[in-house]
Amino acid sequence: MKASHPRRRSVLLAAAATPAAAAVPAAAAGPPHRPRGPLVIGHRGAAGWRPEHTAAAYTYGVQTGADWIEPDLVATRDHVLVVRHENEISQTTDVASHPEFTARRTTKTVDGRAVSGWFTEDFTLAELKTLRAVERLPLVRNRNTVLDGRYEVLTFQEVVDLARALSKRYGRTIAVFPETKHPTYFRSMGLELEPKLAALVRRNRLGPRECVVQSFEPTSLKRVADQRLGVPLWQALGTTGGPYDLVSAGGPTTYKDMMTPAGLARIAEYADWIGPDKTSLVPVGPDGRLGTPTSLVADAHAAGLRIGPYTYRAENQFLPADFRRGTGPNDFGDAFAEYALYYGLGVDAVVTDFPDLAVIARRGS
Repeated sequence: MKASHPRRRSVLLAAAATPAAAAVPAAAAGPPHRPRGPLVIGHRGAAGWRPEHTAAAYTYGVQTGADWIEPDLVATRDHVLVVRHENEISQTTDVASHPEFTARRTTKTVDGRAVSGWFTEDFTLAELKTLRAVERLPLVRNRNTVLDGRYEVLTFQEVVDLARALSKRYGRTIAVFPETKHPTYFRSMGLELEPKLAALVRRNRLGPRECVVQSFEPTSLKRVADQRLGVPLWQALGTTGGPYDLVSAGGPTTYKDMMTPAGLARIAEYADWIGPDKTSLVPVGPDGRLGTPTSLVADAHAAGLRIGPYTYRAENQFLPADFRRGTGPNDFGDAFAEYALYYGLGVDAVVTDFPDLAVIARRGS
C-alpha cells in the first residue's frame, strides 16, 4: 500500500518534535526542552542498567533522558500483547525454576530456526504474571543480576500507562516505540499482532508524538498502515539475509537490496523511518576497526526517510576496536566517541542500551 507522502511528512515532523530530558534525575533537572540533535531511544528501556523490558528499565531510561522507550511485542496464548525480547523466555524470566511449567519446555521452528525453551504463546497472561524477569546477559552485565526476580512481565498496555505516567511526572512527552516480533510466525497460529496493536493504539488515542511502530517485516508494517492509525512507521533492517515474511514467501529481497536508493524509495511508500544496524553506516573491518562511512544516511534522507541506527552499547565487545578501553570485553570503552561519530554523520535517532550516555553525548556534540 502506498501511503500519501504529505500525510507521512506531517506525521514524521510531529513525531520528531518530541522534547528530551536532561541526563540527570528529575529532581535535579531543569525545565523541559527540545533535543538539539538526534532522538534518544531507550532500547528495551535502559537495558544496560536494568533487566530489559521491566518497569525499572523503562523508568530509569526516561529518568535519565530517553525520548522514546522500546517494547518488543509478542503474544500470549489468550492473545494479549506482552513485552519480551523474544517469545522464548528462558533467558529473560525465571520460568525454568517453576516446576509447574517444566512440561511446557519444547522445541519450535521460529522464522525458520529451531529454538528450544518456553514460549509466550503457550502461557496465558495470568500464568506469565507468576514469572519474574531476569537479566538476559548475566555474564556481560553481572551488576543487573542483583535485580533478578523483582519485576513481573508487562503487557503493552502497562507500558503505555507507564509512559504516560512518566510523561506527566517529568513534564515531557515520552513516546512508545513498539516492535512487532515474529509477526508472520504469530499470524500462522492465529495470534496476529497487528490488530491487537491497532486496537490498543486507538483505545489509548495514541498520536504521532506518542507512538512509532517498528518491524523487520514489511508485511507487518503495511498491515499497520492499512489500519490508518496516523502514527509513524519504522522499517528495521538487518545485516544479512532478508525479512522473514519476504524470504519465506520466496521473494528475492534482501536487507542489502532494501538499503539501495531504489530500495529506500520503496520503503518510503509505506514507512517514515529506517532502522539499520550501525555497521551499515560505518562498516567494521576484520580487525575490528572502523572503515569508511557509507552513503546510507544521505541516501535515506534523499528518499524522505529518517534514520535511527541500532544498537549502541558501552562494553568493549560491542564497540569497534578504535573505541575500546582496557582489556576486558565487558569493560566500558569510549562510548562517547562512538556517539560523536554517528551524530556527526547526521543520524536522526540512536537506539541505545544506555540512554543516559547518549543524552550526555548529545549535549556535548
